[in-house]
Amino acid sequence: MLALGKLLELTLAGREPAEKTQLTVEGVRMRWLSEGALEVRPPEARDNGLDLLLSAGIHGNETAPIELLDRLLHDIARGDLKPRARILFLFGNPEAIRKGERFVEQDVNRLFNGRHEQTSGSEAIRACELERLAASFFNLPDRQRLHYDLHTAIRGSKIEQFALYPWKEGRQHSRRELARLRAAGMEAVLLQNKPSIVFSAYTYDKLGAEAFTLELGKARPFGQNEGVDVSRLETRLKQIIEGTEPDMAEQGLDGLQLFSVAREIIKHSDAFRLNLPQDIENFSELDVGYLLAEDLANTRWVIEEEGARIIFPNPKVKNGLRAGILIVPSTDEHLS
Repeated sequence: MLALGKLLELTLAGREPAEKTQLTVEGVRMRWLSEGALEVRPPEARDNGLDLLLSAGIHGNETAPIELLDRLLHDIARGDLKPRARILFLFGNPEAIRKGERFVEQDVNRLFNGRHEQTSGSEAIRACELERLAASFFNLPDRQRLHYDLHTAIRGSKIEQFALYPWKEGRQHSRRELARLRAAGMEAVLLQNKPSIVFSAYTYDKLGAEAFTLELGKARPFGQNEGVDVSRLETRLKQIIEGTEPDMAEQGLDGLQLFSVAREIIKHSDAFRLNLPQDIENFSELDVGYLLAEDLANTRWVIEEEGARIIFPNPKVKNGLRAGILIVPSTDEHLS
């Protein structure tokens, strides 16, 4: 196997490879760009016009997606997986990955779309570098652009595998891409309706990619991910990479639950209180009239929406950041 296929090993060791570019026997070029960043380019005659960005480890303790990308890279480096797409593999936060922590100083996935310019530190610098790497990768004209940012959650979920689909003014969500997600094992998709500061929102908004944050289960340490079943996603990614996907037109949305954002719960001060059990699961339903959260100046979030559910509740975020998302069931009538 080519040494550059061991990108995770290099990243965990904090080492640069001796050779920055290597070719497989099939003529696939692997090029090390910077720490945790590797570009894969098929021979020109096999290139099908897709640029695929696969990122994981934006949060350093989310190891199942990191291990998934590591397996794909090994397969490419051995010649077992023969790409027809250009691929950029990114391990988002190497320092946090090495420490086994979600982040070191601040959450990298809250530092995109300009946010890294408002702060400092190594993770702000890394967010800026990730934007630069993505923008450089997606700079070729007349090509399809697809980005999957792979995560696992800090808590359990009543719907274990789901996706978040970013929003941009004047751009419709794609039924074809939702069918692809369903085939990859996603049980639900949150259709967002306002700008965001996460990595997939940056590539969707600024770089024109079809981009998604994928939540694949609960975060566990390296080597302990037997309970995180990414087999359907792994199969679909291999098909995307090799250009062997079944026709999306033949694959519907049956069984895929759609949600939209009703409200974001923003923590304004240290007095913020989230009235939920610490171990509450994502997608837990909340009754109308329930007092969800309180903050300074008699700010109160009371449930008014029928069928409301909570995802990503986290009262420990910094002031000014989102402490949870209130979502409601949606329909497919606005898809393109």
